[in-house]
Formats: sequence, C-alpha cells, structure tokens
Amino acid sequence: MATTAPPATPNDLLGVTKTLDLLAPRWSVWVLMTISSHPLRYAEFKPRLPWLADGQLHPRLRHLTNAGVIERTEYAPRHVTYGLTSRGAALLPVLSVIASWGETYLENDLVANKHTGELEAERLAPAQNIDDAVALLVPRHATPILFSLQARGTATAKTLASEAMPGYGLTAVYKPLERLVADGLVTASGTGGYQLTASGRALTPVFQAISGWATAPAPEADARRTQGPGAPSQNRSGPWATTPTRLPAPAVPAAPAVRPALTTTPPETPAWKSGDLFSHQIPARPISPAGGPRR
Repeated sequence: MATTAPPATPNDLLGVTKTLDLLAPRWSVWVLMTISSHPLRYAEFKPRLPWLADGQLHPRLRHLTNAGVIERTEYAPRHVTYGLTSRGAALLPVLSVIASWGETYLENDLVANKHTGELEAERLAPAQNIDDAVALLVPRHATPILFSLQARGTATAKTLASEAMPGYGLTAVYKPLERLVADGLVTASGTGGYQLTASGRALTPVFQAISGWATAPAPEADARRTQGPGAPSQNRSGPWATTPTRLPAPAVPAAPAVRPALTTTPPETPAWKSGDLFSHQIPARPISPAGGPRR
C-alpha cells in the first residue's frame, strides 16, 4: 500500500515525543514566546503574563532551563535575566509551524465581530494554538499511532497495537484510537481499518519540523559562554543549558528593537499571519474555547 510519508525512524519518534513533553506543561510555550525577542528579568514577566499566578513562573523557567532552551544569567544578586539559548531560538520556527497547523485545523468558537455584528471564528493568540495542538499530540501512544498511520496510509487496530504499542494487548489500542478519532485526527476506514483525516495528514510538516530540531546537534554557543580570559564558572542544569554566574551587567540596558512577543492589549484587527508568529497580541487572559478538537 502506498505510504503518505517517509518511514519514521526510532530517533524521529523519540525526538518528537520528547519535544512535545517539553512543550506540554502549561504556560511553557507562553514563557518561550515572551522572551523570543530579548531576555527579561523575573519581575518583567508579570506585566506580560498577568494571568500567571504567583509560584507558577519559577517552575516553568526551571523546566525550560533544564531542557536547555532558556538560560539564566546572573549579573548581581538582584539582577538576573532569562533569555533563549541558541537551541531555544532554533525552536521558534518549529513553534510557527505548530501554530499555523492549529490556526488552520483547530475549531474556534464563533463570536460577533465588534464592527459588523456578524459571527466569525474567534482569533486566538499563536501560543494558544500551539498549546491546544500539543494537547492533542502529547497523550501517551497518540504520536506513535499517528506515525504508524502516516507510514501505512491505512492500518488495522491489530497492526497499530503491534507497531505503536508493543508489549500491550490488542484491547489497549482502542482507547487512544477513540481519542484520536474524537479529536478529528483519525477516522475509521469502514473496512475494519483506520486512517488519518486531512488534519492528521497535515501534521506531517509539524512532525518533520519537530524531529529536525530534536535531532540537530547542540550549538556550541550554548555549550559555554565566556567572559574573556578566565571565564566564570558555570552550572549546567540540563543538556545545552548554561547558568553563568555574575557576569558584568550591561552599562545601559538596551530598549528592545522590536515589539514584545506578547502584550496584554487585545488587537482590534488580526495582527498575525503565517510566518509572523510573534507579532500577534494576546488578550488579558488566554482563551480556552469549548467544542471542536481543542483540549
């Protein structure tokens, strides 16, 4: 049977699942996008993510630092900044691909246009689309099943159980399959098999982008930051991650050259389009619409 995508290697699947696990914890994507243009001090996150409750930010920063996509730089006891590593910056185009898929294939509530009064699909911030897309893919066994269907086109539950869930019995595959069907990514073929829907097939570039990032070698710039001769000691908190201690503070903090990645002022007109991920403004709180394949 003809395949719909090149066969995935174990490294592809492992890289995708690990990256989805990195992005899945709530607010992780929002934090990454907030520092996409320049590093921030801890207190500067609050006005940009006002709904983030006290005590929620530090675990996210630690999680992302341990993963090597954020670095913590201490200039003085009360002057610490958080910014993207080279590895983290390389993740931004991947987020753009995920956001584009979410904007195209995830259902939104209908809301009245404030100017015309006509109902139209509610526009969500790219970070919300990414969060909702990741929520569909991160449940256990979801991605292996999708990978298997990408390679086969159509497969029976028995085949999917043996390929995507080795070591499990046949009946164990039905629950994740039912969830993928309910989420609109998989459909029953009518002949006892399963196949990807249009939205499921459209995940191919998403998986390719994630796999490419996950399997890329660690940039040397993230392996060590130097301060001329006799660089300060550094503490590694995860792969590619650096936590330099007591670097000289910039003489004059430079103002960002571009708009913040996220703001708290809702736009009157759509401010983002595909390829312009971080220009979109967000409402005062992220939106969690009901219905459709959103979680």
